[in-house]
Amino acid sequence: MGMKAKVALGAVVGVVVIGAVSANGGGDDGKASGGDKGSSASANRDSGTGVGKGSGSEAAEKKVAFEGDGDFQVGSDIKPGTYRTTGNTDDMCYWERAKDASGEVDSLLANDNVSGTAYVTVQATDKIFKSSGCNDWEAVDPKAKGGSPATEMAGDGGMFRVGVDIAPGTYKSTGNTDDMCYWERAKDAEHSLDSIIANNNVSGSAVVTISASDAYFKTSGCQDWKKTS
Repeated sequence: MGMKAKVALGAVVGVVVIGAVSANGGGDDGKASGGDKGSSASANRDSGTGVGKGSGSEAAEKKVAFEGDGDFQVGSDIKPGTYRTTGNTDDMCYWERAKDASGEVDSLLANDNVSGTAYVTVQATDKIFKSSGCNDWEAVDPKAKGGSPATEMAGDGGMFRVGVDIAPGTYKSTGNTDDMCYWERAKDAEHSLDSIIANNNVSGSAVVTISASDAYFKTSGCQDWKKTS
């Protein structure tokens, strides 16, 4: 388990979901980034403020919670909470929440292959968190707001916090081919079925309204998004 080539079991690529709830039971390859009028969010930013360019002081303030490779016991190795990894490339970062250390498929609670940024909330009831090929994870406060949310998003940038990394509003992505563009609005970072508010695989143009009440937006394999209203 935890090999870099592992495919997230909950990936929804190729699945079009109509309505408010997804048939996805786990993680999916989310990628995003944002900025209108020169303001853009990047999956490689140093801070979680939503500002497109992190300053040197922000980078210095980043505190590593745990490394991007290893199996971690929840409660002893890592504490329950929300964590973020940034700057990952080519879906080589793999993470997994598990209810035990058996390594069996049935132990999986959620997982994902990541390019760009990922946020994951580890619950106190989780037993193991696995990470392979990821950049270091840092702890974040999912309730914290502030910064200058961007209004453009790189279509392959990762997972972004609404109101912090990107501003709510209506975004458009054009020129997508072969249903390889996947987007998702999520209410939390648990990556469960109930986390998903709405999602879709798109060919051609995509238009999505991100609500201020949404917690996260994921985008994978899309052309860049621009806020239209």
